[in-house]
Amino acid sequence: MKVTIKDVSYTVDGRSLVDSISLEIPTGTTTAVIGPNGAGKSTLLHLIAGDIVPSRGAIWYDSDPLTTISLEQRAKLRSVLDASREPNISFTVEQVVAMGRFPHRFDPQTRGDTDAETVNEAINDLDLGSLRTRPVRSLSGGEQQRVAIARVLAQRSPIVLLDEPTTALDIGHQATVMAQIKGLRARSHTVVAVLHDVNMATAFDNVVLIQGGTVLASGAPPEVLTSIDLTLAYGHRIDVVEHPAHDGLLILPRTTLPPSHA
Repeated sequence: MKVTIKDVSYTVDGRSLVDSISLEIPTGTTTAVIGPNGAGKSTLLHLIAGDIVPSRGAIWYDSDPLTTISLEQRAKLRSVLDASREPNISFTVEQVVAMGRFPHRFDPQTRGDTDAETVNEAINDLDLGSLRTRPVRSLSGGEQQRVAIARVLAQRSPIVLLDEPTTALDIGHQATVMAQIKGLRARSHTVVAVLHDVNMATAFDNVVLIQGGTVLASGAPPEVLTSIDLTLAYGHRIDVVEHPAHDGLLILPRTTLPPSHA
């Protein structure tokens, strides 16, 4: 499902958090949204989800304006991983992941005997099998993050919106999440992910670099992830070099060490 964003702005108390953004996100692609703190990344994701309404402009899912899609239908069309963790609740891992099937409860085409299979698959995909009966509130931050992602996967929506999906995850589970994102693309899902780890953006089809609520650059990773644009956006010197182990980019912020007193 394609997402079209046309001249979208979002203003709060006279301040533009998102200003005149236009993007087209093709079906079956992965798009990373990067930029400094306060750039408007999460706000843009919530606008795409329909959680907030643009002050100006419009968003479409395929040919349908987002404002014309009911809440019930929207819940089937897009799943959202919020940057906050799962709430401090007594539900088990399996129960929370099963909440991803909730939007399909009245749809005979998407509910039924496959619900349990879908939930089980999402649990296994995120390496949560040994934790399925544990209360979510008893888990570590990284484990809670994996539960939240598994719930999103269980929803099986054509548009997947992820806010900081690899936060609090160790290196191995970061790789697991990236593999799941690639799997979603292979099944023609459209993925938009807000990332703080700029190096992870190199694995996406497209990158959107935001600064001050506007798009500084967008396109394929080599077009956007340049030393000039990243340094400008983040206000810190950043070098971009070829990765020594594979055909890709390696992004290296300059580090200034304190003088040695030895």
